[in-house]
Amino acid sequence: MTAFARIEESNDAGTITWELRSVNHRYLEPGIKVPEDFRQLEAKIRKLLARYLARGKIDLGMRYKLEQQQPRAIALNPDIVHSLREVEQQVLNIVHEGSKLSVSDILGWPGVISDVERDLTALHELAMSCLKTALKQLQQSRETEGGALEEMIRNRCAQISKIVIELRSHRPEMLNALREKWEANLDEKLKQWRETANENRLEQELVMLAQKLDVEEELDRLDTHVAEVLNVLERDEAVGRRLDFLMQELNREANTLGSKSQDSLTTQLAVDLKVLIEQMREQVQNIE
Repeated sequence: MTAFARIEESNDAGTITWELRSVNHRYLEPGIKVPEDFRQLEAKIRKLLARYLARGKIDLGMRYKLEQQQPRAIALNPDIVHSLREVEQQVLNIVHEGSKLSVSDILGWPGVISDVERDLTALHELAMSCLKTALKQLQQSRETEGGALEEMIRNRCAQISKIVIELRSHRPEMLNALREKWEANLDEKLKQWRETANENRLEQELVMLAQKLDVEEELDRLDTHVAEVLNVLERDEAVGRRLDFLMQELNREANTLGSKSQDSLTTQLAVDLKVLIEQMREQVQNIE
């Protein structure tokens, strides 16, 4: 889910700054940008990241600054100096004139002097401890947003439960209205069937239709899925993928309910269900 963290820490060797940004993603996808001197830490960075996060696209950027008071050490390459002197003498032996190379000429020659490689062990350790602090801050930010998303999902689940209750209470009324509709439509047909049809033909037709349009199982499954969503929200673990699956199941029941609808109220309530489920589904993509 969306979050941001920025941490800066220092020690005697220098200063480390981490910036972390996360957005929703189905899997954990880190993008690590660190200076070349810290490339060797990438495996450790990925391992530490996996300890704190299980999902999301994470951009990690690091900057460092060396302590300015530290003297820069340089090293002399004596082999190049000896080679320069030998070449110089060879040239003088040929031309017999000209001045010799000065110290400044020699020192300015490429490769004669070079910076001594710094010991960055202390900065590497600082980088990892600083990253741990940044990850904790990022995790806290994600948990804060997660709390708001949890409240939203619980609210939508409560609304779904209310709709299920309304559909159950409306079902007898719907069946009565359906009966009246069929009685009117079949009145003429029953007159034609009177010689061959028995007295219970209308009841049989209505029972068959009621079975075909029975939504009790769908309502039961909606209740079950809502209860499972609430149960999953209580778990102290990554639950995003489980919630993804439950959103699909809820949507399937809402679609079936809509396809069986024979009156405007049931149709409208089925649409309301799909709207609530879609609102949850969009936000579940942000949940780890």
